[in-house]
Parts: sequence; C-alpha cells; structure tokens
Amino acid sequence: MSCSSSSGSEEDDEGFESYRKGGYHAVRVGDQFAGGRYIAQRKLGWGQFSTVWLAYDTRTSTYVALKIQKSAAQFAQAALHEISVLSSIADADPSNSKCVVHLIDHFKHTGPNGQHLCMVLEFLGDSLLRLVRHTRYKGLPLNKVREICKCILIGLDYLHRELGIIHTDLKPENILLFSSIDASKDPVRSGLSPILERPEGNPTSGVTSLIEKRLKRRARRAVAKISEKRDSMGGAGEAQKSERNVEGIDVRCKIVDFGNACWTDKRIAEEIQTRHYRAPEVILQAGYSFSVDMWSFACTAFELATGDMMFTPKGGQEFSEDEDHLAMMMELLGKMPRRVAICGARSKDYFDRHGDLKRIRRLKFWPLDKLLIDRYKFSGNDARELSDFLLPLLDFAPENRPTAQQCLQHPWISGKDSTPREKRNEASVEKGHVGMSNLRIKVGK
Repeated sequence: MSCSSSSGSEEDDEGFESYRKGGYHAVRVGDQFAGGRYIAQRKLGWGQFSTVWLAYDTRTSTYVALKIQKSAAQFAQAALHEISVLSSIADADPSNSKCVVHLIDHFKHTGPNGQHLCMVLEFLGDSLLRLVRHTRYKGLPLNKVREICKCILIGLDYLHRELGIIHTDLKPENILLFSSIDASKDPVRSGLSPILERPEGNPTSGVTSLIEKRLKRRARRAVAKISEKRDSMGGAGEAQKSERNVEGIDVRCKIVDFGNACWTDKRIAEEIQTRHYRAPEVILQAGYSFSVDMWSFACTAFELATGDMMFTPKGGQEFSEDEDHLAMMMELLGKMPRRVAICGARSKDYFDRHGDLKRIRRLKFWPLDKLLIDRYKFSGNDARELSDFLLPLLDFAPENRPTAQQCLQHPWISGKDSTPREKRNEASVEKGHVGMSNLRIKVGK
C-alpha cells in the first residue's frame, strides 16, 4: 500500500505488538518530519512493512503521503529497494505524466523504535478495489473501465518499454485514483485547513489511538448492521442506487506500490503476484517477464467490468489451491498446451507427462463471452468486444501476450476499429473454446 486516501488495510489496525524495537514508528497528529518540512495530519493506512500518513508539505504547501517503514534491517533493505525503483521512475518522468506514482522525497527518521526510512509520495485517492466496492461489486460501466485500462496501460508501457521494470503485483489495490471518491475525505477538494502544530491536550500516541479506533469501528459496524437490516425491509432503494453511481467520479489513476517490483535483468523472487492475479508461468515456476503484468492487468480489467475476481481458487482434500487455480484457468481458456504445461520447475507437481492435470480430470468449460452474457448480463456485442480484448492477454504462452503498447492500439481501448467486426467475432469464437468454473470442479480418482 502506498499513498491512498483510504487503503484496503484500514478496516483492521496494525496491532499494538508491532510498535516495538524494529517495528512501526508511533506517529501523532502534528508530528514533524525532515526538520519540520512535513507535518502529520492523519493516518491513511498501513501495510506489513509500513504505516502511511497524510502529511502537509510546508515547503510546497501541498498534501503528500508519508510512508514510514518499520526500522528492522530487513524492512530498511526493502525500503531502499523501493526507493531505488521509484527514483528511476521519477527521474525518467519529470513531468509526472506516465500514470505511475511519483516519489517526491525520502529521508531517515529516528524514533524510540529505531531508525525508519521514510518515503514522501504524491497524495492520491482511493484504490480501484474501493471503487469496485463502491459499486457493490456490480461492475463499472464499460466506458469507465476503458478509461481506467488506458491509464494502467500507459503506466505499464512506461515501466516495461522505457525502464525495463516489472511491477509483479498489479491488482486493484495497487492502482489509485487521482482523488477520493468521497470529496469530504479529500484534503484538497474538501478545503481542509492543514494542522501545523500538535493539537493541545492531545498527547495520544499512535499506539493508544488504536484503542479509540477499534471502539469507533465496533460502533460503526453495529450501526451498519442495523442499517442493513432496515434496508432489507425496504425503503432504501434510492439511497443504494445513488451510492452505486460512478458517472461523476474521476477515474484517472496511477500504478502504486513498488515494494516487490524488479528490473527484468535483476529478478528478486520466484514467487510473485497476489494469488488471484497470478500468471500460470509463476505457479509453474517457468520464469517470467513483463507478460506477467499483462496477465494481472487482464484479471483486473475483468474485475472492474464485472465486480468479481476472474479466478478464486480453493484447495481441496485431493488437490491444492495451485492445481485448482490451473484448472480454473483451463476452464476459461481451454487446455493448456503441453509444451507450456510441462516446462516449469513445478510442472510435475500438477501435470502428468501428457500435459493433463493429475488430480482434477473433468473440467467444466465456459467461454468468456458466454460467461459475460449469461452470468453478468452483458449484451452480445459488449461481451464479444471485451472478450476480444482480454483473451490474447490470457494466452498460456507468455510470449504470445500483447504488450502494453500494443494494447493501447487495440480498438477496444483506442476507439479506432481497424478490423471488420465479423472477423473480430470469428477470432473471438475461435479463441472461445474456453470456460470458467467458479461453479464446481469434479475430481478424478
């Protein structure tokens, strides 16, 4: 998590036990950093390695996101890596126009728990995950999905083609809107006056405030349960309808969180990507390149359009979560070519020598365009056009997936239709001997 006005982690706190030597730095509203340049305003969220605060930059009179890393050596090393990647991104994009988060500053801050590396990033709004939640998981209008995809592709093209950087963890949580969905939570749009000194009579530390936060959250949940019960009895339809409206929301966005990013010639880990957005070659440990980001991008685009994750694997008594994931991929995309299935270091864990799954024998195929029509009620034309855009990105052979630059030229993104619709439809049908099983997988004995 990086620089959001409201992170996905805010619904749970980071826990008291991590505020110790080597752990988080306890921050109070009004605390000063970097010789007084940055003043803490409120906590935005937290991650395994850091907490992130809204801060006011007294030098530029702007709001920024202040990411404060845990102080232990391994966290400091991770921060140095992220600073290195972010510095490369910022140095090559002085105009800050490439749809990738901009690093403003970095410094060290010494506190009771040790020395913490701090990053100052541009302040951005809500994540795409929060936007999906805002629609009550019903999916965004396709014109909005298209706008978001264009921003993500601009960012990926910049990272891949110009810098040689693989993000390795692309997902809705790691893509942030330019501003908050709720204007009242945006310090600029709400006209919030900055806090320039520690409020009097408020000695509350970052740790103690967790207790207050937990109590407030419990109260909010209790109120929410009452509201849900009342809504289920009727009378709240109009409020829910207006809550799902996204037409007035600015969906320009940027890619964030480069803690796991790497250069293509300096890969740092074999196991990358969050489960639901993980490419098959990563599961099989067959090596990876920029194309893993393109797979994750396709999964993200599907989630934006439908409100559902494309793949939600679960382990069973007779098969692992990885094997279930591979089965779901094949139910959506057809049988994995044998040469791809057997080429990874872990291929033998899942496939026999013929390229068939060892423990999951019978699959239920569901073509992507049919899935969009049957389950998500897309029109035939919208389903075919979205399928035509997504299916090449989900090719089992990584080298066959289009680049971000090529995707930007695709008619679904560019709006320029260079191929007759009939031929596009034929191509979509040819690739459509595919399916998806969020329903049920039968296990062979």
